[in-house]
Parts: sequence; structure tokens; C-alpha cells
Amino acid sequence: MLDLRLLRSDPETVRRALSRRGGDTGAGVVDELLAHDERRRAAITEVDALKAERNEASRKVGEIKRAGGDAEALILRTRAVGERISELDRVVAASDEAIGDLLLATPNLPDPAVPEGGVESNQVMRAWGDPVQHPFAALPHWELGERLGLLDLPGGASISGSGFPVLRGRGARLQRALIDWMLDIHTENHGYEELRVPYLVTRESMIGTGQLPKFEEESYLAERDGLWLIPTAEVPVTNLHRDSILDAGELPLRYTAYSPCFRREAGAAGKDTRGLLRVHQFDKVELVRLERPERSADALEELTAEAESILQKLGLAYRVLRLAAGDLGFSARMTYDLEVWAPGVERWLEVSSCSNFGDYQARRTNLRYRPEPGAKPEFLHTLNGSALALPRLIVALLETYQEEDGSVTLPEVLRDRTGMTRIEP
Repeated sequence: MLDLRLLRSDPETVRRALSRRGGDTGAGVVDELLAHDERRRAAITEVDALKAERNEASRKVGEIKRAGGDAEALILRTRAVGERISELDRVVAASDEAIGDLLLATPNLPDPAVPEGGVESNQVMRAWGDPVQHPFAALPHWELGERLGLLDLPGGASISGSGFPVLRGRGARLQRALIDWMLDIHTENHGYEELRVPYLVTRESMIGTGQLPKFEEESYLAERDGLWLIPTAEVPVTNLHRDSILDAGELPLRYTAYSPCFRREAGAAGKDTRGLLRVHQFDKVELVRLERPERSADALEELTAEAESILQKLGLAYRVLRLAAGDLGFSARMTYDLEVWAPGVERWLEVSSCSNFGDYQARRTNLRYRPEPGAKPEFLHTLNGSALALPRLIVALLETYQEEDGSVTLPEVLRDRTGMTRIEP
């Protein structure tokens, strides 16, 4: 969440930064926050003065009684002061709740380096490889997957409805091999510690990383237990150290985790729904970093490069986009999207978002570090990125390496892992 002190000291900067995201976010929420904050602080100031008055009156009542005098008027005044203090305490509590709710619903401030505009203003920072153009009529992955016996969309729909695909036989083996291979690269080459995390989390955990309350309608809830199915491993991994104070010597912390991910994708009906392009349950390998603030900008570049390395090893053409302010995720201050070329659908497909959140998630999870022994704790910075999301990675692999006879030749790096060189009908 945003720093309330920044809102007080420089509200105009916050207004301008929020307005870069587009829509009606900006001046309105800042003014509302400042109004509640002013009401709260005025009430606290009055309470402090009234408590001092009540203490002094209590002392005088004691003196008057000891002298045998009548203190009834002063006692009545003390009671009135107490009632006013109770009234003001309710004002403070209501203001605290309103401020908390508003802060939880307010997105992060875009980094100054983030370009202006919406999705049309996303910047292509670099590209790798040449997008494949097959000399034959390339098939989309859903046709390839069906012909090769890898993908069973009707079977998944019969079990759970649309958006829940089933991978069969060699398709399931390919996905399992990709997950293990990516985890090995991140742990052995990139220095990440592997975690196996819960797939159900508390509401507090979802609030901590910014999924709630903003994306409540897009999330799955097990109502009886009050637990939420995770939309990404980012949620449990980032919350692992919530309410902690870490020593600077422990940083950076680098975690990688595989998990299934569950998303309603509310409002996405009818959009990119063929095959594996948009699903409600999918597998993903996630990278999460906890960094000192002065290191987070460099850490984002490193994390993005680590995600890119997977695509390079697979020989898949991709490009890196820096998202414009109007296309940023709710909690992100800067994001790089990795888009891989899929020749069967003739489109660039997002397979990773790598984001720096600054101290936004750390404030929501009360995640701090001590810069040096005895120093006052400060909020650290969090980052994460997909490395990589599986459905569209499978799409790109099948469509890129398909042959004219309908078979798919696997990249060399996967052959030992899968025990397959070629997938044939």
C-alpha cells in the first residue's frame, strides 16, 4: 500500500502518479484519504487535550474533597469530557478503517521511467530470435494437440467446464519435464531456493500481495474454510516472511516455486479462449525476490534476464515489453512482459510478467529489514516474475517445432528430460 506520510507531505506528486494509470484513479482518492487523515489527526489532538484536562480535573476533585468542599460541578465536567473522548475515539476508529480500506484499494505508483499511456504505448525493449514462418500451412496448437493425442479439451470440459484442459500421455510428460527443468535451472544456475507452498491461503495473504480486495471477483474461494485458491505462487511465497524483520545480511532472498494457478478470468469470456490461450487452471514456475530498496531496480533486470534464459535455451523467438502506466498491474511499479511468438496462431503470447513492486507489498505484509544492527527497521522491496507460465509455453513449443507431416520435433534441451526426440501422431 502507499505511504500515508508521502500523501501528507506531497499529495500533488501522488495525484499525478496515480492519474498516469488512467481512469478515475488520482485526485479523488487522494483528497478522500487526506480528508479522513485530517479528521483523524484533529480528533487525536482534541483527545490528547481532553485527557490532559480530565487528569487535571481529577486531581482537583481529589483536592476539593480532601478540603471538604463540593466538587460536583467538576465531576460533571469530567464525565462530559469522558463522553467526548469516547465519541472522538469512535471518530478515530472510523477514520482508521476508512483510510485502511482506501489504501488497500489504491494501486501502486508507477515508476517515473514507465512510459505514459495504455497498452498501445507499451515499449518493445528488445527481441531475441527470428519469428518462425513455416513454409507450410501451420496448425494451431489445439489441432496439433488433438492429432498427437496430447490435449483433451472435451475431457476437461466434461469434468470441470471450459477453461480446464486435460493433458494426456506425452503432453503430460512434456509439461512435467518442463517444470522440473525450469526449477533446476533457477536453483542450480540462478541461485534460487526452491519452495513447495500451500495452494490455499488466507484472505490476509491475498490482501498482502494485492490480489484482494481488487480482484475478489476473479479469485476462487473455498467459503467453508475461508481459504482462497492461489492465482500464482507469488501469494504464498511473498507472505512467507510477513510480519518479519530480516537482517540486511539475509538479503537478497530468492525463491522459486512451482504451483497450479487458479483464476476466474472474469470478463474474459469469448476472448482468446481457444485451446490453451486462456484457461482457469494452469501450471507456472514463479520467481520471487526480497531485496534492499537500492538494489530492486537492478534486481528486476536480473530477474527478467533469468526468465528470458528459459526461452533462449528452448530456441523460441520472443520480445520484451516495458508496460506503460495504464497497462501496469495493480501492485506493480514497473513491469516487463515476455511475449513468445506462436506461428500457429500468428501472435505474440505473454508467457511472463516480471515486476518490481517497490515497498508496496511489503507495507501490506509488514515485511521489513534492519539496514544495520540497531538501526530502525525499514520496508524492503519485493519482486516476482513467471519463469515461466506453462500453457502458452506449450503453445509456442508445439507451433514452433511442428513439421509438415504433423509431428513435433522437441528442442535438444528437452530430449533427455522427456525421453522423446519427436512427437508423432
